[in-house]
Amino acid sequence: MTKWFHSGRRRDLCALLYAAGEMRAQSLKNRLESHYDERIDPGSFYGTLSALVDAGHLERRTEGIADVYRLTDGGERALRDHHAWLSDCVARGEEGLDSAAHPSADPDLKD
Repeated sequence: MTKWFHSGRRRDLCALLYAAGEMRAQSLKNRLESHYDERIDPGSFYGTLSALVDAGHLERRTEGIADVYRLTDGGERALRDHHAWLSDCVARGEEGLDSAAHPSADPDLKD
């Protein structure tokens, strides 16, 4: 896993861009603030975007006075890999719940 996924905000920004295709920075910030139900410091927010651009996970272009962002192919690939890993963890957790109900069914369960 690359360092950019160590931040939940970075993951969330990439997920929003994956769903939208591309977004203006202010729209991204508004969506995150709505999701988190709290204000995000602008300096921190734009620092996060810059870190993702510098790492090659986002592309930035200027449209009038606004910056518009989109995932790069590498950013999309990293997000898909993270999604697969997270889905696997959730599936294993659900399997673990089934195994907890029937401990003898889990060959990896140790005494």
